[in-house]
Amino acid sequence: MSADINKLEQIASQVRRDIVRMVHACQSGHPGGSLGCTDYFVALYFYAMKNDPSFNMDGIGEDLFFLSNGHISPVFYSTLARAGYFPVSELSTFRKIDSRLQGHPTTHEGLPGIRIASGSLGQGLSVAIGAAQAKKLNKDNSLVYVLMGDGELQEGQVWEAALYAPHNKMDNIIAAVDYNGAQIDGPTEQVLSLGNLRAKWEAFGWDVMEIEKGNDMTSVIQGLDEAKSRTGKGKPVMILLHTEMGNGVDFMMGSHKWHGIAPNDEQLASALAQNAETLGDY
Repeated sequence: MSADINKLEQIASQVRRDIVRMVHACQSGHPGGSLGCTDYFVALYFYAMKNDPSFNMDGIGEDLFFLSNGHISPVFYSTLARAGYFPVSELSTFRKIDSRLQGHPTTHEGLPGIRIASGSLGQGLSVAIGAAQAKKLNKDNSLVYVLMGDGELQEGQVWEAALYAPHNKMDNIIAAVDYNGAQIDGPTEQVLSLGNLRAKWEAFGWDVMEIEKGNDMTSVIQGLDEAKSRTGKGKPVMILLHTEMGNGVDFMMGSHKWHGIAPNDEQLASALAQNAETLGDY
C-alpha cells in the first residue's frame, strides 16, 4: 500500500488544531508531547495499521495499539475521532466531568479505540507484550504496537518487559519511544540520563532502528514500513522516534514548559494560524 503523503499531512494539520483547541477549552492537558507525536499517530492509524473503527476489545485479526504515556491523550483522541472510532464532535467534551475523554485514557467509559487505562507510566510495554503473546497463541499474525515516552524509560517495569520480550521471541511487536529529550521537570538528560539508548535496547536483545525525522511524514512512513519488514524474524522491534515537543506550534517547540500547560486565548490564535483547518474543526 502506498502512502498519500499530502493527505496524511492534511490530517496531521487538523489533528494539531484539535489538540490545541481541546487543551485550551478546558485549560488543562498535555499539548507538547501530543503535538510532537502527531505525525506518528496519523501515519499509524491512516496508513500502517490494519485497524477497524467499528472496534471490538479482543482485536482478533487486526493490529493493536497501546498508548503507554497516556498523558498525551489529546493526540490519541483526535486521531481516533478523525479515523472514525467515535464522533469528532465528542472532542469538545475533553476532560469534562462524565466525559468519555478523560485526561488519561480509561476503559470503563467504553470509548472505542481505548484498550487499556494508561497514564500511570511504565506499564504499557508489559501490556503490549501480553497482547502479542495472545496473538501468537491464537495464531493471529497481526501486529502489536506500543508507544512510550523517553522520560517514561526511567520506570523499572519497562526494563523487566524489555528483558521478557526478546527471551520469548516476541517478534510481532513494534515498540516506539517518543525520543524528544524532554519531560515535565526539564531535559531528560538532566533529570535522569538515559545514556546510549540504542545500545541499551540492543543489549537487551531488541532489533533497534531510528526514525531521525519523527515530525516529517515521509520519514515516519518509511520508518514504519522498515519496522514492519523486521517483524517475524525472532526479535521484537524498537523504534527510537526522534520528535520535537510542541512541533507545529513555534512557541511550544523545544521547551519542556509545554509538557502540561494550556495556551491562553492569544496563544491559541497563534497556534491555529500555524496549522490549516483541513477537515473542519469540531
